[in-house]
Amino acid sequence: MELEKEEGPEPIVPGVARALSPLVRRILALNPSPHTSYGTNTYLIGIDEIVVIDPGPENSVHLDSVIGCGGDRIRWVTSTCSNPEHAGAIDELIERTGAERLTPKDGDTILGTEFRITIHDMDGPVAGHKSFLLEEEKTLICGKLLLDDESIPLISGSSDLIAYHQSFQKIQRMRLKRFAPAFGHVIEDPKNAISTVIQSFDKTDQAIMRALKKGAKTTAEIAIASVSKGSEPEEIESLAETFEVHLAKLADEKSVKLLKAGWAIR
Repeated sequence: MELEKEEGPEPIVPGVARALSPLVRRILALNPSPHTSYGTNTYLIGIDEIVVIDPGPENSVHLDSVIGCGGDRIRWVTSTCSNPEHAGAIDELIERTGAERLTPKDGDTILGTEFRITIHDMDGPVAGHKSFLLEEEKTLICGKLLLDDESIPLISGSSDLIAYHQSFQKIQRMRLKRFAPAFGHVIEDPKNAISTVIQSFDKTDQAIMRALKKGAKTTAEIAIASVSKGSEPEEIESLAETFEVHLAKLADEKSVKLLKAGWAIR
């Protein structure tokens, strides 16, 4: 079965179940923010037996929509990571439906009446991050690994770029047709999406190296050197946090080193 093509970027309406294919429905949670785009995408997979992936933050109104869509056919509940934006509602959903909580490991499968899902460790965004491959449709419920909204940061202080690249290498062997991310619209071209993110990561590495060559020593100095004049302090602080993650990778690659005076090129 193939997913029906989704025309974006139309607004994703909170609380309304959108059928993305015969097997996949998406319901948007009520938590829009600069870090969650429209809000968390909750995915219901299956027909007679349903697994809910990323039920979102604690919000009874959102769960009313999820239960109204899946009802007593909801058998399992799980999440791509333990962040409350993804997993906060698991306990309440289990209490209200009697569903089973799944804490699957890499390589485990979820077998429903109409589907088979394989779980893959996909670290990078945060430790313990997982993605769920719907085998019948070659669709990866990818959590926060990739997004279609370039304004939403992929990197946080708890990210690991070495692990990120390892996850991308794993994905490139899967012959996927689509990504279904935790935030934003379905991504129709997996290969291009990964290539775009890798290019973005490489550009950030290059910006850091240029700033270091000009004498920047701290992440704040690197961030200031990389933004336009008049940038807000919050933007500089967020960028500095991103650069800290990139510097950790560059140090692992032995491109930079941390001295008492600050960061420097090796």
